[in-house]
Amino acid sequence: MSTLPIAWLEPGEIDFPAVEEALGPDSVAPGLLAAGGDLSPQRLRAAYARGIFPWYGAGQPVLWWSPDPRMVLETSRLKLSRSLRKTLRRFRQDPRAEIRIDSAFGRVIRACAATPRAGQTGTWIVPEMVEAYERWHRLGEVHSFETWVDGELVGGLYGIGMGRMFFGESMFAWQTDASKIALAALVAFCLHHGIEMIDCQQRTDHLASLGAHEVPRARFLAHVRRAIALPAPASWTFEPQLWDQLQALPHRANLVSVPSSTQSAPSA
Repeated sequence: MSTLPIAWLEPGEIDFPAVEEALGPDSVAPGLLAAGGDLSPQRLRAAYARGIFPWYGAGQPVLWWSPDPRMVLETSRLKLSRSLRKTLRRFRQDPRAEIRIDSAFGRVIRACAATPRAGQTGTWIVPEMVEAYERWHRLGEVHSFETWVDGELVGGLYGIGMGRMFFGESMFAWQTDASKIALAALVAFCLHHGIEMIDCQQRTDHLASLGAHEVPRARFLAHVRRAIALPAPASWTFEPQLWDQLQALPHRANLVSVPSSTQSAPSA
């Protein structure tokens, strides 16, 4: 990576190159924009506001990405199969089951880091990333949506909420469909609060099966600029009546199941 024509960021330097300078689709690292810098909340906030996110492995410098196209889930287009709708109905009716927000963020991000991924070795959620997002979480802009059964955490996801934009990062499941339930809860929350788009970063088959699709980076960035300028939800809590937001979503036939532990960040 060190020989690629990308900018090097110094610690404390918050600015980024224009996203149009990211490596193109024919390069060995499509979407790679810059390397170096740090993971301070200020830098991370500046990055996400520009459609940039960090993704790197152990032993690498921090690498910053802005792929084109961008994978997004428009919240009004979440696809729920008949079987998942039944699962959500049973979950809602089960007094032992509940959705919590931000009650166990550290456990969620560490579970996302530790969950094996098909076709991958290791994780991009390195210890420095865990520490950085925990710091940002304490400032109130990083959130976890958690699936609980019998008082036990069984699945969830985490991401960044800025204004009326949610940037998804990763998910995990220790029980069947537990991460899909957390995603459905996130969508219900977003629909209620006027959050129209969830950033999924890059394409995965799992997210595509749930209605996510690719859009040109320019369209994505235009939406981000508008959305982060709007007021954020006043309270990050999940009330059971929020499930009603899903009733108007499109129905679809059951498809071949995809492992629900797939993370939403790049899987290359």
